[in-house]
Amino acid sequence: MTSRQRTADSNSLSPRRRTVVKAAAATAVLAAPLAAAWPAGAAEAPAFLHGVASGDPLPDGILLWTRVTPTEEATPGSGLGPDVEVAWTVAKDKAFTTVVAKGSVTATAASDHTVKADVRGLAPATDYWFRFSAGGTDSPAARTRTAPAADAAVTNLRFGVVSCANWEAGWFSSYRHLAARGDLDAWLHLGDYIYEYGTGEYGTRDTVVRQHAPTHEILTLADYRIRHGKYKTDPDLQALHAVAPVVAIWDDHEFANDAWSGGAENHTEGTEGAWSARQAAAKQAYFEWMPVRTATAGTTYRRLRFGKLADLSLLDLRSFRSQQAGVGSGSVDDPNRTITGRAQLDWLKAGLKSSDTTWRLVGNSVMISPFAIGSLTADLLRPLAELLGLPKEGLGLNPDQWDGYTDDRRELLAHLRSNAIRNTVFLTGDIHMAWANDVPVDAGTYPLSASAATEFVVTSVTSDNLDDILKVPEGTVTALAAPVIQLANRHVHWVDTDRHGYGVLDITAERAQMDYYVLSDKTKQNATSTWARSYRTRTGTQKVERTYTPV
Repeated sequence: MTSRQRTADSNSLSPRRRTVVKAAAATAVLAAPLAAAWPAGAAEAPAFLHGVASGDPLPDGILLWTRVTPTEEATPGSGLGPDVEVAWTVAKDKAFTTVVAKGSVTATAASDHTVKADVRGLAPATDYWFRFSAGGTDSPAARTRTAPAADAAVTNLRFGVVSCANWEAGWFSSYRHLAARGDLDAWLHLGDYIYEYGTGEYGTRDTVVRQHAPTHEILTLADYRIRHGKYKTDPDLQALHAVAPVVAIWDDHEFANDAWSGGAENHTEGTEGAWSARQAAAKQAYFEWMPVRTATAGTTYRRLRFGKLADLSLLDLRSFRSQQAGVGSGSVDDPNRTITGRAQLDWLKAGLKSSDTTWRLVGNSVMISPFAIGSLTADLLRPLAELLGLPKEGLGLNPDQWDGYTDDRRELLAHLRSNAIRNTVFLTGDIHMAWANDVPVDAGTYPLSASAATEFVVTSVTSDNLDDILKVPEGTVTALAAPVIQLANRHVHWVDTDRHGYGVLDITAERAQMDYYVLSDKTKQNATSTWARSYRTRTGTQKVERTYTPV
């Protein structure tokens, strides 16, 4: 998310000032809570303190993940602890009476004692249970599910959809409520799974609800490992990982704010080391700590298929992009600037054209629909500009989104139109607001021009949105800003600028529907969840419409 929010205390400092702590000291920050969680009387026994997870479901396989703590001092990022053999078991039942696959892998300090098992030979569209074992200790048992066979006539798919989880801004109740459903084929995380800032440096409505670790901005491999490890101690996140496979992509905060191929807004070359080293460290920690298969060129762009009903193209919009316009890299319309990179855009276009599924889903970390601010009053424009990283005097686009790379967008949307590619749905996070959009070929003449696709944008799990920035009651800003936004953006059917929560995407051959859910209070650990709105796109229409009941 493009933001430069700081608390009142940190605003008194230079926004480029950094506090860099040596890795050994940073590790100590995490050691105390992990030591407290260590099983009593288990000084010699490994422990599974970070839960278990699965991801990237295939018709015949699933990727399993855990992190084992072999000794008390072997905290994330410490580089300490012995090698330990970790066994994994997959069964058809929770009691593990019908085992279908098993094996083992060695956890070492070189991989931060994280392990993955890419299990194959499983049956399609089937629930399985799995667990890990080490030194006589079993991990919690968890459920996962394989994808349907490639040629299967699937009647229904259901995915949880989330993005933007700032540890310090609140509790991860969205994950808890998704886990409690028990009806998900998988869940999609569309980026900003972690945040890189030091404590209190990123939007929290000026209140750090719970402090992350390390407390300084993360820069090194040890730092990124510690931060991932902290996130994986959250019970609600562990619960969701334990009931359904995740399909994840990264956005900028897995690296640094407004990351691009050669740097980031929140990175000072030299003072904070070389960007290439920081980027490599962030990627290494991500692939160690996430149940994600390393894809093309060590990135997260890849494609999954769910029978004949849908395929899912997952994008990496950070590794190959040009620097954002307005910071020394030319205009937004420059054909030499890219958000995808040439190879990824060609891969996406080819996949969409050759797809024989009913629906073509695109996991997309930043909004592709055009967005003009319109005639917002100054009191609304300023916080919106802050949230989007726009100049305070106003600019009718967000250069970190596809709006900042219009040649790539124009080429992609023209490809959809010229090849009559229907039923393309972009699933998006990043912006900390909920949207339901048509994706017009030409926003300037819409609705006279065609809509090439549709887009469902989910709000943040906890990261600040407009009411948080303004510190006003929830719903206040939406009531004022939404009508103005929609007047200037006729392809926007709905926008909620204020609330936090998650989405549930339900797909049939007839329609793809997003149900939007909101939390009662992100700062309360027991926050409740309520259905807010639903929008769908019916097959063949490339248009969004409201529907009045959730699936």
